[in-house]
Amino acid sequence: MRLCRACASETNAARCTSCGEELSIEHAELAALSIAHLDCDAFYATIEKRDDPSLQPHPVIVGGGKRGVVSTCCYVARAYGVRSAMPMFKALKLCPQAKVVHGDMAKYVTEGRIVRRMMQELTPQVEPLSIDEAFMDLSGTEALHGGSPAQSLIKLQNRIWQERQITVSIGLSFNKFLAKTASDLDKPRGFSVIGRGEALAFLESRGVGTLPGVGPAGAQALERNGLKRIGDIRAAGPQRMRGLYGDWGAHLFALSMADDPRRVDPHGERKSISAETTFFEDVADLEALEDILWPLCEKVATRCRASETAGLTLTLKLKDAKFKIITRRRQLPEPTLLAARIFDTARELMADEVDGVTKYRLIGVGLSDFSDAAAADKGDMLDTGTPKRAAAEAAMAKARDKFGRDAVMTGRGLKVHREDAPDEIEDEE
Repeated sequence: MRLCRACASETNAARCTSCGEELSIEHAELAALSIAHLDCDAFYATIEKRDDPSLQPHPVIVGGGKRGVVSTCCYVARAYGVRSAMPMFKALKLCPQAKVVHGDMAKYVTEGRIVRRMMQELTPQVEPLSIDEAFMDLSGTEALHGGSPAQSLIKLQNRIWQERQITVSIGLSFNKFLAKTASDLDKPRGFSVIGRGEALAFLESRGVGTLPGVGPAGAQALERNGLKRIGDIRAAGPQRMRGLYGDWGAHLFALSMADDPRRVDPHGERKSISAETTFFEDVADLEALEDILWPLCEKVATRCRASETAGLTLTLKLKDAKFKIITRRRQLPEPTLLAARIFDTARELMADEVDGVTKYRLIGVGLSDFSDAAAADKGDMLDTGTPKRAAAEAAMAKARDKFGRDAVMTGRGLKVHREDAPDEIEDEE
């Protein structure tokens, strides 16, 4: 089956007989696949270029100042070697002509919601992974939309570009693992398919880092046992993999066989909302770390407010100069989405760890165990200050939504110089 990428019509010619366009996609199983992964391309940078046409010809980096990291960058900047989570000083060394934009998370959340609503018009089976990517299950939608899932997805891809000037890449397959893998194959504005007939051969030579849940440390652990490629895992067999790594090993073997039984779950709960930053220079001083912590707490609060959720468990993350990671958790008296409460609790946890001598290179803070925001930050007879802080932060959020994030700032926020404000590491491609 061959479909025109411009109008989604079936075509047997190099040039579409319906619209005359030449770009098409062809695959033997195109009409039979219905699990998709949609990922916005360089989401933050794309929005910044759209909203400021003067940025169009330039490499654009979204992130912090010299002490921050790259949240994301456009594909022009990537051609110079710039990548997400790279220290800003290194990124600017690779691409000194880049335009650096601090970014506006509230704007990105709004755009992400618009794109998600477009997805939900095709199917209620949409499982968000972040503000700019989601799984979709279009099984059984053929009669509703008058075409195959592939045709509906091509139309969606074009609609997002026409209405929002945002490009997206789509992966289509028969399970979530392969759909997400496919969406990374042909960025930007790609449309890639992995069918059942080719899945095993496709996976055979790919590195183990392709498998979901296998990061750099996991890949090293596998490679120590001679498992460098997915085909090596398959050849090892289920018994050896379970013997080496237990349930995780058995899970990896199943993935190596292109077996992923997970369903697209639109009600899947987000596990945590967090923000973290890596420093340009290691920091040992508690007060300096507090200044870095505050903007991160504000970002977590902003994200909670945007998703209308509140967290009961707070997690503080520190990484020292020797790359040792320290994680501390505390359950709060009630769910919160207030930056001040997040900061106060995280500061107490941090004060127990920071001795003024040990140097740290990363700090992060997050919330988990979510509930509806309407039930958060009520206080009690002995805590009358929390409702007042909640009202103040709500008013501040409205002012920032209307006039920009710098329209209202706290005293601690003013203390942190704009160029030194940290930016969290994003997994946003």
